[in-house]
Amino acid sequence: MERTTCSVVGGGPAGMFLGLLLARGGVEVTVLEKHADFLRDFRGDTVHPTTMDLLDELGLGEEFEKLPQRHVSEVQVPVDGRMRTFATMRHLPLRHKYIAMVPQWDLLDLLARAADAEPTFHLRMNTEATGLIRERGQVVGVRYRGRSGAAGEIRADLTIACDGRSSLLAADAGLPSRSWEIPFDVWWFRLPRNDATDPIGDVQVTAEQMVVMADRGDYWQCAVIIPKGSDDLLRREPVADITRRMAAAAPWLADRAGALHSWGEVKLLEVQVNRLDRWYTDGLLCLGDAAHAMSPLGGVGINLAVQDAVAAARILVPVLRSRPLTIEDLARVQRRRQFPAALTQRMQCAMHTAVVKRALADAMRRPDSAQAPPLLRILRHIPIVRSIPLFMATRGVRPEHAPDFARRPARTATKPLVAETEY
Repeated sequence: MERTTCSVVGGGPAGMFLGLLLARGGVEVTVLEKHADFLRDFRGDTVHPTTMDLLDELGLGEEFEKLPQRHVSEVQVPVDGRMRTFATMRHLPLRHKYIAMVPQWDLLDLLARAADAEPTFHLRMNTEATGLIRERGQVVGVRYRGRSGAAGEIRADLTIACDGRSSLLAADAGLPSRSWEIPFDVWWFRLPRNDATDPIGDVQVTAEQMVVMADRGDYWQCAVIIPKGSDDLLRREPVADITRRMAAAAPWLADRAGALHSWGEVKLLEVQVNRLDRWYTDGLLCLGDAAHAMSPLGGVGINLAVQDAVAAARILVPVLRSRPLTIEDLARVQRRRQFPAALTQRMQCAMHTAVVKRALADAMRRPDSAQAPPLLRILRHIPIVRSIPLFMATRGVRPEHAPDFARRPARTATKPLVAETEY
């Protein structure tokens, strides 16, 4: 029978940050990741200033800066044929006055290398959690399926679900949740960049359709906002209509009006905002999207999940090292992080109504208009207000700092990643 002190299910940013912090606190931790590696196409590659501050505190800031990345410090909107800035980070009271667009696999590899240096850390790739193990009403571990398909079990004093918005473990535990109505879904695709003509940074196209474009170096990561539940109907139109409408609002995209060749290149993200009423049960704790699924608006989901991981490590490491864990210890984590999650979701829902829903309605009424939504026009005309949206999105509510036991001076990684995969 395999055993560890803490099993973390999900090797995303929250799971890997948590694994690193627990291991640096001297806690035996095993992270279970169902994929064979981190080389996948992630939707969320934004690293916000608070997360970069954490990396600095953990001694990983210099290594992070060496990763391939683009910096976004302002958001632009095409209005009257010109690109106009409506939000900027340049005057914010932050050490890192930008959002770093970093391939998520590079960030996860960095965290895995740092954690692998800790003797109490174990990373199990190709290991998919399939359910909880319960004894006398308490969660005592997880069942898993390894690379060969063989089933196994790992017992733990505490199991932490970092397995995303469709969390298997939260569902298995029967934890009740509440959801909010969202007026839109998102199409997700890439367009090539043209350095000779394209602007730098985040761009918002608001003519016949609302589009957010994130500068990823050699390509644009594009998110097209569509009315909720309209995907099947809209896919009956030619896929080239998407880029044609984008080029109508942003003429510098005209040379890419035919860049999309099939609907297979366009992925659907069904947007949801929900939150567990209770993030825990005896022996199980849910964090990040497993506890509170966020809207993609502002790209805050990853960074909020990382903040959850830091708070959990600070509260739980002293307990796991000194005495039996109680359900009240898990409740302390939720009390610490529920307010930031709830307030962020409330602000997102307000923005859905003030910006997204209004823009979708305007696009249907005035398909040839290239004007930005009213709120964006207000921000453009009142410069001092431009920093507020990005400050709220990038600093977040109640940012967490690395606990003393996890802090290290800056170092350069030399040890290759060693991951346990034969299970």
